[in-house]
Amino acid sequence: MDKIKIIGGNQLNGKIYISGAKNAALPLVCASLLTEEELILKNVPQLSDITFLNKLLEFMGNKITKNVYEENGYEAQSFTYKANEIKELVAPYDFVRKMRASYYVLGPLLARFRHVEFSLPGGCAIGARPIDIHLSSLEQMGANIEIKNGYVVADAPNGLKGAHIIFSKASVGATCNILMAATLANGITKIENAAKEPEITDLIDLLNKMGAKIQGRGTSILTIEGVQSLKGAQHHVLADRIEAGSYAIAAAITKGRIELINARAEHLQQPLRVLEKMGVGVEVTENSIIVDGTNKTIIGEDVYTDYYPGFPTDLQAQFMALMTVAEGASLVTESIWENRFMHVPELCRMGANINIHGHASAIVRGVKKLSGAPVMATDLRASFALILAGLIADGETIVNRVYHLDRGYEKLEEKLKAVGANVERIKAED
Repeated sequence: MDKIKIIGGNQLNGKIYISGAKNAALPLVCASLLTEEELILKNVPQLSDITFLNKLLEFMGNKITKNVYEENGYEAQSFTYKANEIKELVAPYDFVRKMRASYYVLGPLLARFRHVEFSLPGGCAIGARPIDIHLSSLEQMGANIEIKNGYVVADAPNGLKGAHIIFSKASVGATCNILMAATLANGITKIENAAKEPEITDLIDLLNKMGAKIQGRGTSILTIEGVQSLKGAQHHVLADRIEAGSYAIAAAITKGRIELINARAEHLQQPLRVLEKMGVGVEVTENSIIVDGTNKTIIGEDVYTDYYPGFPTDLQAQFMALMTVAEGASLVTESIWENRFMHVPELCRMGANINIHGHASAIVRGVKKLSGAPVMATDLRASFALILAGLIADGETIVNRVYHLDRGYEKLEEKLKAVGANVERIKAED
């Protein structure tokens, strides 16, 4: 497996272009299964998750073409999808085990083709993430669902029908899946306690372009009037707020100044507020966010993760890295996932002072410095937390299992080097 080597101590200064959002692009890609016509997605990030999902869709018969173009002076990629000859309605284990979000094919295939077989998913080890909300909601819409030999087998011989669905929690994945399924259902579907993340609104925007009738954009109550068919469309994937937040912390922790081109401050209100409370300068421009840690004293601050618009769980690990060298103590409370402190032992290997209390909270007491060490990435966001720690640690840090990073951070080394980081990828030996 590849590794990332970092020599810490460099202040980061410059500009970083924020890529398209992984968590938006994945359901957008699967929306191509809802129509026979061409769907063109621009600003799709170059990530292993996208590659795996495209391979699954090609296996099913989706014809995909790639195009590279320039956007704001940076290289970007678009994909054209045409799902007019889908012949395979099974998502095999070999595909799904590599990328949990493959489950986004469930709603579209069941809605359009009335049958799907889907291997139960894997994914990052950050706690149990069952798809029971997805399945129970589809059953309310008239689907017959069985679990056989590790596969979900779902049928809707008479098509899906509208239903009044109340989610037990505001699940992003379930909201995306049921939204897509409902667009082609018979009648009206009402979803209560829907997730409100920007990635959800991005999906709604695309679906409405395709001819769907969805109301309630940006709220927890969504109403979808089913239509007979959807048409093709062109859509631009929104900027990745988690990538933007991660690089914002890179500026703060190295006491540098980074302009995050294409970042949208309205999607990062809570994280930016926490940065300002910690003593970091934040300036919002028309098309960027400037984060300035130059000559700033970083002070501890408490964080409580919550569903959007609350503080994102996907930035918890990165902020904890910053807290390790802040003055005073910080309390981190994780309310979304029960096993998302797996980065703590690795940060402690580098000299951090962190105490975990139960499964939900951790006290971080700032230290004067961290020391480079070999560390192990446990999940996608924890991986970037270790990168951040390595950027300021004395000596050399080796981050192992960086395939996690390749799932969610486009051109990581290239972007960090461009702003002054001493970082390189060590390729795995053949």
